[in-house]
Amino acid sequence: MRYFRCLAVFTVFLATGLHGQQGRAAQDSSNQNDNAALMQKIRDLEDRVISLEGQVRLLKSQGTTPAPTPAPAASAQSETQGATAQQAPVPTTPSPTSAAAAPEATTQAAVLGGAGGSAAKALNPDISVIGDFIGDAGHNPVQPTPSMQMHESEVGFQAILDPYARGDFFLSFGEEGVNLEEGYITFTALPAGFVARVGKMRAGFGKVNTMHNHVLPWVDRPLVTNSLVGGEDGIDDAGVSVTRILPAPKGIFLEATGQMFRGDSADVFKATTKSDVSAVAHLRGYKDITESTNLDLGVSYSRGHNDAGTSFLTQLYGVDATLRWKPLRRAIYHSFIGRGEFIWSQRQQLPSEQRAFGFYTSADYQLGRRWFLGGRYDHSDRSRLASLTDQGGSVVLTYWPSEFSQVRGQYRFTHYAGNIDAHELLMQVQFSLGAHGAHPF
Repeated sequence: MRYFRCLAVFTVFLATGLHGQQGRAAQDSSNQNDNAALMQKIRDLEDRVISLEGQVRLLKSQGTTPAPTPAPAASAQSETQGATAQQAPVPTTPSPTSAAAAPEATTQAAVLGGAGGSAAKALNPDISVIGDFIGDAGHNPVQPTPSMQMHESEVGFQAILDPYARGDFFLSFGEEGVNLEEGYITFTALPAGFVARVGKMRAGFGKVNTMHNHVLPWVDRPLVTNSLVGGEDGIDDAGVSVTRILPAPKGIFLEATGQMFRGDSADVFKATTKSDVSAVAHLRGYKDITESTNLDLGVSYSRGHNDAGTSFLTQLYGVDATLRWKPLRRAIYHSFIGRGEFIWSQRQQLPSEQRAFGFYTSADYQLGRRWFLGGRYDHSDRSRLASLTDQGGSVVLTYWPSEFSQVRGQYRFTHYAGNIDAHELLMQVQFSLGAHGAHPF
């Protein structure tokens, strides 16, 4: 048997050698023709790699897992993996939405109510509905509210339009009507690292003005927001926004945003003519202090015409700070977020200009996996009559039954100008349906 095996091996070796010599001879004679065919194959592979990159980016952005696609060649497969493996750096500490409202990020990851990983999902937007019910016990003669109300039902439509842009729409249904809260397209692949947004959007002034109601850590908004920045609607207008990450020392993240709006935002700005546009600028800095703690600082400026006439301006200056702590080993059980915003207002009106100041500070601590305890202090002058000052404080307790609902109770005391006191007990129930994308960090 060994003899026959050795003979078989020798025969195969001899045949392979002869075939290799013939192949080399044939290859030498046809090199000229094969070069052109090889170049064409390389071009075809490059086109297929570009197409695969677009499909992978589209599927990953929607939280789905792409089906296995046969690679045209080993080199093309490695190029595709290298292109899709590049990710933007993430902070070592979880984002504020994951720290203060982690269930929202979970909601984004779960593809609910759609077509899942099927091809149809790539053509349909993520649809979500968030309900906000509020009950109020107590007496507030300055800002009265109903005893019970379906405060807001927010419907969101979000989708990747193509590899270069995404679209977002948020409709707010109240008991008295419907409002387009935000609706814009974001261009994410512009040259030089710019990101542009066109449509109706919340202005990037400070922190609270950018937040939807369901993202707030309280039932209401701070006094300074209501008195100086337009309250719940805030600076929310049709316009254009441009953002860019700036060069910075190692370990520091810097981002600059410039925005221009039509000039109509609640009772803050009012455009009488087409040239009465408003502008907003924001500079944000972020740094990881430790692996569990980070600091977020920002400065803001806004300018526009007010309802006193086209010759009268309102200017706002703001400083915001956020400190987050979330231990990596106990991240789902304990966390802390401290916030603060300081805002100055200069409003031109007759008979004299009004210069007002206001701020809030708050702290929220996670007691357990589903329980959060927080407090807030408010202080603010009034924009139209700066000599009047309101102050107040709140204690907030929040419980998350699951990732898709929350129950919150808040005791609020407010001392208004004119020696008017208000004691209120607020109760809020929020619930989410569908895939709602996480809000900006």
